[in-house]
Amino acid sequence: MKRSKRMRAILEKVDTTKEYSLREAIKILKEVACAKFDETVEVAFHMGVDPRRSDQMVRGSVVLPHGTGKTKRVLVLTKSAVDEAKQAGADYVGSDEYIEKIQKGWLEFDAVVATPEVMKDVAKLGRILGPRGLMPSPKTGTVTNQPAEVIRELKKGRVDFKLSRTGDIHVPVGKISFTEDALYENILELVQALLDAKPAGAKGTYIQSMHISSTMGPGLKINLRELFNELQARR
Repeated sequence: MKRSKRMRAILEKVDTTKEYSLREAIKILKEVACAKFDETVEVAFHMGVDPRRSDQMVRGSVVLPHGTGKTKRVLVLTKSAVDEAKQAGADYVGSDEYIEKIQKGWLEFDAVVATPEVMKDVAKLGRILGPRGLMPSPKTGTVTNQPAEVIRELKKGRVDFKLSRTGDIHVPVGKISFTEDALYENILELVQALLDAKPAGAKGTYIQSMHISSTMGPGLKINLRELFNELQARR
Protein backbone atom coordinates (compact mmCIF):
# COMPACT_ATOMS: atom_id res chain seq x y z
CA MET A 1 0.00 0.00 0.00
CA LYS A 2 1.43 3.36 -1.05
CA ARG A 3 1.83 5.81 1.83
CA SER A 4 0.81 9.45 1.53
CA LYS A 5 3.43 12.20 1.47
CA ARG A 6 2.21 13.33 4.88
CA MET A 7 2.57 9.86 6.42
CA ARG A 8 6.05 9.40 4.91
CA ALA A 9 7.12 12.69 6.51
CA ILE A 10 5.77 11.54 9.87
CA LEU A 11 7.46 8.16 9.70
CA GLU A 12 10.80 9.85 9.01
CA LYS A 13 10.53 11.41 12.47
CA VAL A 14 9.65 8.25 14.40
CA ASP A 15 10.92 4.72 14.81
CA THR A 16 7.87 2.43 14.89
CA THR A 17 10.05 -0.49 16.05
CA LYS A 18 11.33 1.32 19.13
CA GLU A 19 9.85 1.17 22.64
CA TYR A 20 9.35 4.72 23.90
CA SER A 21 8.86 6.05 27.38
CA LEU A 22 5.33 7.37 27.83
CA ARG A 23 6.41 11.00 28.06
CA GLU A 24 8.63 10.68 24.98
CA ALA A 25 5.81 9.09 22.96
CA ILE A 26 3.35 11.81 23.93
CA LYS A 27 5.84 14.50 22.95
CA ILE A 28 6.40 12.91 19.54
CA LEU A 29 2.68 12.54 18.84
CA LYS A 30 2.16 16.22 19.54
CA GLU A 31 5.15 17.21 17.40
CA VAL A 32 4.03 15.26 14.31
CA ALA A 33 0.34 16.18 14.57
CA CYS A 34 -0.69 18.25 11.56
CA ALA A 35 -4.36 17.42 10.97
CA LYS A 36 -6.79 20.32 10.57
CA PHE A 37 -8.88 19.05 13.49
CA ASP A 38 -8.21 18.22 17.13
CA GLU A 39 -7.19 14.57 16.90
CA THR A 40 -8.22 12.05 19.54
CA VAL A 41 -5.39 10.31 21.39
CA GLU A 42 -6.03 6.61 21.98
CA VAL A 43 -4.27 3.89 23.93
CA ALA A 44 -4.35 0.28 22.70
CA PHE A 45 -3.43 -2.70 24.86
CA HIS A 46 -2.94 -6.32 23.88
CA MET A 47 -3.77 -8.41 26.91
CA GLY A 48 -2.35 -11.74 28.00
CA VAL A 49 -5.72 -13.25 28.88
CA ASP A 50 -8.12 -15.58 27.07
CA PRO A 51 -11.24 -13.61 26.01
CA ARG A 52 -13.14 -16.90 25.63
CA ARG A 53 -12.96 -17.56 29.39
CA SER A 54 -15.36 -15.75 31.68
CA ASP A 55 -12.88 -15.83 34.58
CA GLN A 56 -10.40 -13.85 32.46
CA MET A 57 -12.72 -11.09 31.27
CA VAL A 58 -11.27 -7.60 31.75
CA ARG A 59 -13.66 -4.69 32.06
CA GLY A 60 -14.04 -1.58 34.16
CA SER A 61 -14.15 2.19 34.10
CA VAL A 62 -12.04 5.14 35.15
CA VAL A 63 -12.61 8.88 35.50
CA LEU A 64 -9.76 10.57 33.64
CA PRO A 65 -8.45 13.51 35.70
CA HIS A 66 -8.41 15.82 32.67
CA GLY A 67 -11.43 14.39 30.87
CA THR A 68 -11.53 13.21 27.27
CA GLY A 69 -11.97 16.55 25.55
CA LYS A 70 -15.51 15.61 24.64
CA THR A 71 -18.68 16.24 26.61
CA LYS A 72 -20.74 13.06 26.62
CA ARG A 73 -24.43 13.12 25.84
CA VAL A 74 -25.96 10.95 28.55
CA LEU A 75 -29.25 9.10 28.15
CA VAL A 76 -30.89 7.82 31.34
CA LEU A 77 -33.58 5.17 31.00
CA THR A 78 -35.67 5.24 34.15
CA LYS A 79 -39.13 5.58 35.63
CA SER A 80 -38.11 5.97 39.28
CA ALA A 81 -35.30 8.54 39.10
CA VAL A 82 -36.40 11.06 36.48
CA ASP A 83 -35.91 14.18 38.63
CA GLU A 84 -32.61 12.94 40.07
CA ALA A 85 -31.21 12.24 36.59
CA LYS A 86 -32.26 15.64 35.26
CA GLN A 87 -30.73 17.45 38.23
CA ALA A 88 -27.46 15.55 37.76
CA GLY A 89 -27.17 16.83 34.19
CA ALA A 90 -28.46 13.99 32.01
CA ASP A 91 -29.21 15.11 28.46
CA TYR A 92 -32.14 12.78 27.92
CA VAL A 93 -34.33 11.12 30.58
CA GLY A 94 -37.25 8.77 30.10
CA SER A 95 -38.11 5.15 29.44
CA ASP A 96 -40.55 3.71 26.91
CA GLU A 97 -40.42 6.67 24.55
CA TYR A 98 -36.61 6.52 24.27
CA ILE A 99 -36.55 2.73 23.95
CA GLU A 100 -38.95 3.08 21.02
CA LYS A 101 -36.84 5.85 19.46
CA ILE A 102 -33.70 3.71 19.67
CA GLN A 103 -35.52 0.78 18.06
CA LYS A 104 -36.35 3.12 15.19
CA GLY A 105 -32.69 4.13 14.74
CA TRP A 106 -32.11 7.09 17.07
CA LEU A 107 -28.58 7.05 18.48
CA GLU A 108 -27.79 10.66 19.36
CA PHE A 109 -26.12 9.88 22.70
CA ASP A 110 -22.70 8.72 23.94
CA ALA A 111 -23.58 6.84 27.14
CA VAL A 112 -26.60 5.08 28.61
CA VAL A 113 -27.48 4.69 32.29
CA ALA A 114 -30.51 2.70 33.44
CA THR A 115 -32.30 1.92 36.68
CA PRO A 116 -33.04 -1.76 37.42
CA GLU A 117 -36.82 -1.55 37.03
CA VAL A 118 -36.57 -0.78 33.29
CA MET A 119 -33.87 -3.33 32.40
CA LYS A 120 -36.42 -5.91 31.25
CA ASP A 121 -37.43 -3.48 28.49
CA VAL A 122 -33.89 -2.21 27.90
CA ALA A 123 -32.83 -5.81 27.20
CA LYS A 124 -34.69 -5.48 23.88
CA LEU A 125 -31.99 -3.03 22.80
CA GLY A 126 -29.10 -5.46 23.31
CA ARG A 127 -28.50 -6.03 19.61
CA ILE A 128 -28.40 -2.28 18.97
CA LEU A 129 -26.51 -1.00 22.00
CA GLY A 130 -24.27 -4.02 22.68
CA PRO A 131 -22.06 -3.84 19.57
CA ARG A 132 -21.62 -0.11 20.15
CA GLY A 133 -20.49 -0.57 23.76
CA LEU A 134 -23.52 1.34 25.03
CA MET A 135 -25.51 -1.38 26.79
CA PRO A 136 -26.01 -0.57 30.50
CA SER A 137 -24.40 -3.10 32.84
CA PRO A 138 -24.15 -3.53 36.61
CA LYS A 139 -20.45 -4.38 36.10
CA THR A 140 -19.71 -0.84 34.91
CA GLY A 141 -22.16 0.79 37.33
CA THR A 142 -24.45 1.96 34.53
CA VAL A 143 -27.35 -0.04 35.97
CA THR A 144 -28.06 1.58 39.31
CA ASN A 145 -30.82 2.87 41.57
CA GLN A 146 -28.74 6.02 42.14
CA PRO A 147 -27.79 7.30 38.69
CA ALA A 148 -26.70 10.81 39.73
CA GLU A 149 -23.12 9.88 40.63
CA VAL A 150 -22.63 7.90 37.41
CA ILE A 151 -24.01 10.77 35.34
CA ARG A 152 -21.60 13.23 36.96
CA GLU A 153 -18.66 10.85 36.37
CA LEU A 154 -19.57 10.44 32.71
CA LYS A 155 -19.77 14.21 32.30
CA LYS A 156 -16.37 14.66 33.99
CA GLY A 157 -14.60 12.25 31.64
CA ARG A 158 -15.28 8.69 32.69
CA VAL A 159 -14.34 6.06 30.13
CA ASP A 160 -15.20 2.37 30.13
CA PHE A 161 -12.90 -0.38 28.92
CA LYS A 162 -13.66 -3.95 27.93
CA LEU A 163 -11.66 -6.81 26.46
CA SER A 164 -12.46 -7.50 22.81
CA ARG A 165 -12.78 -10.93 21.23
CA THR A 166 -9.23 -10.58 19.96
CA GLY A 167 -7.80 -9.84 23.42
CA ASP A 168 -7.38 -6.10 22.85
CA ILE A 169 -8.57 -2.98 24.68
CA HIS A 170 -8.82 0.46 23.02
CA VAL A 171 -9.53 3.58 25.07
CA PRO A 172 -9.60 7.31 24.13
CA VAL A 173 -7.60 9.37 26.63
CA GLY A 174 -7.91 12.95 25.40
CA LYS A 175 -7.15 15.27 22.52
CA ILE A 176 -3.86 16.13 20.85
CA SER A 177 -4.40 19.75 22.02
CA PHE A 178 -4.09 18.63 25.66
CA THR A 179 -0.84 19.47 27.40
CA GLU A 180 1.76 16.72 27.65
CA ASP A 181 1.19 16.56 31.40
CA ALA A 182 -2.58 16.18 31.01
CA LEU A 183 -2.23 13.29 28.55
CA TYR A 184 0.43 11.69 30.73
CA GLU A 185 -1.72 11.85 33.86
CA ASN A 186 -4.81 10.57 32.02
CA ILE A 187 -2.90 7.58 30.65
CA LEU A 188 -1.31 6.70 33.99
CA GLU A 189 -4.77 6.76 35.58
CA LEU A 190 -6.08 4.43 32.87
CA VAL A 191 -3.19 1.97 33.20
CA GLN A 192 -3.63 1.84 36.97
CA ALA A 193 -7.36 1.14 36.55
CA LEU A 194 -6.53 -1.63 34.09
CA LEU A 195 -4.08 -3.18 36.56
CA ASP A 196 -6.68 -2.94 39.33
CA ALA A 197 -9.16 -4.77 37.08
CA LYS A 198 -6.89 -7.79 36.63
CA PRO A 199 -9.10 -10.89 36.86
CA ALA A 200 -8.27 -13.69 39.29
CA GLY A 201 -8.01 -16.15 36.41
CA ALA A 202 -5.28 -14.20 34.58
CA LYS A 203 -1.98 -16.05 34.28
CA GLY A 204 1.39 -15.01 32.86
CA THR A 205 1.99 -11.52 31.45
CA TYR A 206 -1.19 -9.52 31.99
CA ILE A 207 -0.47 -6.57 29.67
CA GLN A 208 1.57 -7.85 26.74
CA SER A 209 1.91 -4.61 24.79
CA MET A 210 0.74 -1.01 24.78
CA HIS A 211 0.67 1.57 21.97
CA ILE A 212 -0.51 5.16 21.85
CA SER A 213 -1.60 6.95 18.71
CA SER A 214 -3.60 9.93 17.49
CA THR A 215 -6.33 9.82 14.87
CA MET A 216 -4.00 10.60 11.96
CA GLY A 217 -0.67 9.81 13.63
CA PRO A 218 1.55 6.76 13.98
CA GLY A 219 1.22 4.12 16.67
CA LEU A 220 4.10 4.25 19.17
CA LYS A 221 4.99 1.29 21.37
CA ILE A 222 5.43 2.02 25.07
CA ASN A 223 8.15 0.54 27.27
CA LEU A 224 6.01 -1.19 29.88
CA ARG A 225 8.79 -1.79 32.39
CA GLU A 226 9.51 1.94 32.58
CA LEU A 227 5.82 2.68 32.78
CA PHE A 228 5.21 0.29 35.66
CA ASN A 229 8.19 1.82 37.49
CA GLU A 230 6.60 5.26 37.06
CA LEU A 231 3.33 3.98 38.47
CA GLN A 232 5.11 2.42 41.42
CA ALA A 233 6.92 5.69 42.14
CA ARG A 234 3.57 7.53 42.37
CA ARG A 235 2.32 5.37 45.23
